[in-house]
Amino acid sequence: MRVDLLPTEGGGTYRFVIILLAICGILISSLPVIVVTIMSFSAAENTGFPPEALSLRWYSEVIEMFTAQDANSAQSVVDSTLTSLLVALIVMVISTGVCIPLAYVLARGDRRIRAGMELLFTLPLVFPLVILGIAFLLIAESLRLDIGIWRIIIPHVALVLPFVLRNCLSAMSGISIEVEEAAVSLGASPLRAIWDVVIPMMKAGILAGLIFALIISFNEFTITFFMYTVDVSTLPIWMYSRTVSSLDPSTLALSVFIIVADVLLIVLVDKLIAGRASLF
Repeated sequence: MRVDLLPTEGGGTYRFVIILLAICGILISSLPVIVVTIMSFSAAENTGFPPEALSLRWYSEVIEMFTAQDANSAQSVVDSTLTSLLVALIVMVISTGVCIPLAYVLARGDRRIRAGMELLFTLPLVFPLVILGIAFLLIAESLRLDIGIWRIIIPHVALVLPFVLRNCLSAMSGISIEVEEAAVSLGASPLRAIWDVVIPMMKAGILAGLIFALIISFNEFTITFFMYTVDVSTLPIWMYSRTVSSLDPSTLALSVFIIVADVLLIVLVDKLIAGRASLF
């Protein structure tokens, strides 16, 4: 039996308050995206809001930035984008490789150990990102090691692990141990049962964790701001430098491309979690 949560009779005030709160929530969450999208179509030379005229000139500027040589910056937007993608892909692989076996052990292990480990892996989310950035910078400077791109990858892995672990744990929690026992009773080794039975059943959670890791790492700015170097820089750092040196809306047009890609990935995550899509 379907229950109507918004009564059409005798609940006018309740219905009005719920709809008003929903509208406020949607506006607060989407207002920055709306403003950036509108400003990306501005025909003006600066980022004044609202734009007096609309144009696609900044989208053409973005395409030109990716196709022409940029002699005015130490690292071009193409190099920064490729670095961001490489960092995000490595972070995806490492975080998933760590979280799949960890989620299995925690789900099958003692509940008290699971609660403690979940709390431990949640710590990077509790600390302000600025403090985390300073901490990783102090560690890197004290070790005095030239580790190149790993200077950014290691903090990103620490940042995305809680999100990937949560998704893998959620998927693992829905898999009964009787399924493994049935596979073993049919002749499979315990390791074969995990590989052929458990991991395929975790696929939606694993893929959702992979996509979250990609989005978070690719867009991360605060910690990366402390860790980047002249030779190794990411796209968010390039966009910040561009915004500081030039107030034109080209970075806003570039942001719209990133927002569209992020939205498509989030929709895919939603479908994966709901079991309505598959990557393979």
